Amino acid sequence: MSHDFDKLTHYAKSFSELTPEREALLIKVGEQIKPKLAGITEDFYQHLLTIPQASTFLGGRVESLKKTHALWMEGLFTGPFDKTYTEHMYKVGDVHVRVNLPVEFMAGAMTLINQRLIGLIVETYGHDKEFCAQVLVAINAVTGMSLLVMQQSYQAASLAEELEKFLKISGMSRVLFTNLANAYKDK
Repeated sequence: MSHDFDKLTHYAKSFSELTPEREALLIKVGEQIKPKLAGITEDFYQHLLTIPQASTFLGGRVESLKKTHALWMEGLFTGPFDKTYTEHMYKVGDVHVRVNLPVEFMAGAMTLINQRLIGLIVETYGHDKEFCAQVLVAINAVTGMSLLVMQQSYQAASLAEELEKFLKISGMSRVLFTNLANAYKDK
């Protein structure tokens, strides 16, 4: 299935208010923040291991997942947040579907990440309330964009999976289904 990642990037940025100014701010603070992100990744996975429903998805893969997570976290402070970034986040959503990760885990995980980032940003920039607030808004925008893209992916993959089940159960061919769908598209 082909996706218009430029269009999805624009949509996700519009929805999350990830503006060029906020992107520049994330990159500006990146040099100071990136060295501190390993602790967030470590804490994040330690917390996930305490949640029985989440820990079942981590079995034997925590160290590998930490590496991937750390790279993504650094990417939040290096950019660019373009079509390539969107395509990568879309693929992350696809992976979550393939491992049957419940959709609410993505929102829950992003909440945990944001909580830890809030603490780090307040600790680092809390002496300047206005700047601290701007950085927090920028982080919320980029993590919101990331989550929106992953959820779009998750929704598309879930619908495709349900369609495959329907076609198998009904015995209907994909061509017939597509023709019927196109016939009723504008009605």
